[in-house]
Amino acid sequence: MSSETALQQSQRCQLGTITYATPFDWLARGWRDMLQHPWPALAHGLVVALFGAALLGLAHRQFWLLAGAFSGFLLIGPLAATGLYAVSRAIEQGRPATLDTALAAWRPRDHRLVLFGLLLAAAGTGWVLTSASLITAFSPRPVNDPVDFLRVVVLDEQSYLFEAWLALGGVMVAPVYASSVVAIPLLLERHIGVLGAVLTSWRAVMQNPGPMALWGALLLAITFIGMSTLLIGLVIAVPWLSYASWHAYRDLVVATDLPESR
Repeated sequence: MSSETALQQSQRCQLGTITYATPFDWLARGWRDMLQHPWPALAHGLVVALFGAALLGLAHRQFWLLAGAFSGFLLIGPLAATGLYAVSRAIEQGRPATLDTALAAWRPRDHRLVLFGLLLAAAGTGWVLTSASLITAFSPRPVNDPVDFLRVVVLDEQSYLFEAWLALGGVMVAPVYASSVVAIPLLLERHIGVLGAVLTSWRAVMQNPGPMALWGALLLAITFIGMSTLLIGLVIAVPWLSYASWHAYRDLVVATDLPESR
């Protein structure tokens, strides 16, 4: 697909304008959906929490492997919510919204979601390699585990390595967030190319920069709270944010001019 075709597809999507209060409304609506249909939600959350526990068990002594795994988890998280996007769509259409509805979204129909997932995985790998290179090159002492990172990087008052690390992370994560925040539900619902969906996601963010920055901060904060509770909080956080993200897509993008996905 050429860039021109992708741009034309993106321009067929009408964009909504939101306020700073809208992200909190998305959270409220996502919470309501989760209470109405808890089983597919809790099943997704439990799978993610168990996956995170497995990562901790396998990589807790290998800091960069662990950091890479969880960085990748944060980036690929929107893809993991695909099934719950399908549940949210069924809820708004008045159709049965069950675990089968969520699982059906994963049945392979085309390559677009797979391709998008591979791109997110590549972005996560790039961040981990860049991050490890920065710390290895400029840290005064070796960093082999989370305690070393806290002591040598975070609490070191004689350097600005931690600040540089945070700034680098922001520079790398922001484009990924802008590219994916509404792209996956758009790919799920409408027949549009991956590049067209990414362009639409960027347009939605650029039209609402402040509120979308707030939404990104809320996503990160709730996810980290879920992780900090020995991953137990992810059982609730993952489906809650997934349902809320569907409502974000609904308020930000009107794509009725595009054909529905098969």
